[in-house]
Amino acid sequence: MAVVDTISKDYVQEHPDDFANLCIGDKDFTVLEIITPEQPTIEMHQADVLIKMEVDGKEALLHIEFQTTDSYDPPMPVRMGGYIMRIAEKYGLLVYSYVIYIRPDAGKNDPGRFTQDLADHRILIEYKVVRLIDMDGQAVLDSNAVGLLPFTPLMERPAGVDAEAWFRRCVQAAARADVPEPSEYIGSMAILGNLVYDMEMILAIVKEETMYELDIIRHLTEKAAAEARQQGLQQGLQQSIFEALTLRLRSDDALRFKPALEQIDDPQQLQALHRAAILANTPEDFQQVLEETEA
Repeated sequence: MAVVDTISKDYVQEHPDDFANLCIGDKDFTVLEIITPEQPTIEMHQADVLIKMEVDGKEALLHIEFQTTDSYDPPMPVRMGGYIMRIAEKYGLLVYSYVIYIRPDAGKNDPGRFTQDLADHRILIEYKVVRLIDMDGQAVLDSNAVGLLPFTPLMERPAGVDAEAWFRRCVQAAARADVPEPSEYIGSMAILGNLVYDMEMILAIVKEETMYELDIIRHLTEKAAAEARQQGLQQGLQQSIFEALTLRLRSDDALRFKPALEQIDDPQQLQALHRAAILANTPEDFQQVLEETEA
């Protein structure tokens, strides 16, 4: 979902030290500046985040890619290998490269390297793989790293703490954070949390703990519609629905709805289906709304 990528990149740019510490906290570093990559071309995708740093006394670049789901076309090692070499060529600096997987089920099979084992033409490009679900969520809460707190619902929760109690604890910590826009900050946590938690539960906990009335569904739908207008309303909304289904359901379950979505051209119906996709916990949930909107 594009909004998840936007949130992730925004927090790195606003709190680069938190993410630098997450990636290379075992080294002596100083953040110098955020580098905005040039606009991508048809042939070359744009790197997510580049942070110019001084690491152990040498200038270097911290390169971070956010990945919500696994990448197959092209595979992540191919993408990362291409990014790393283009960055090294353009800036001529040392590159510390990381891919951060946001969803708990993503990144399990990423080897952290691109290899070509061809005699006299061998290639090895390595990068670090970070899966949020492998991080100690309670340790991040205790650190009060403002840039990382919105991601804590997707991290490993303490033993004996169920999902609802953990999300509540994360919201409580976020509510104590010293940020300029508290409701927007909590809203970011809600949007990220919706990748694994039921939205109705999220909104109920947020209201109980903060008294904020977050209309996250409306926000997501309006954002999807705005993005869709830039690429053609019908096609854009269809793509947003499919992305939401892919994030909420298994990929093969989402794929089964794609032919039906491609036949729908009514903007109001597509917006209703986008809301349903965000809330869907099972394929049956979305199927029911699909049938209702077709009636």
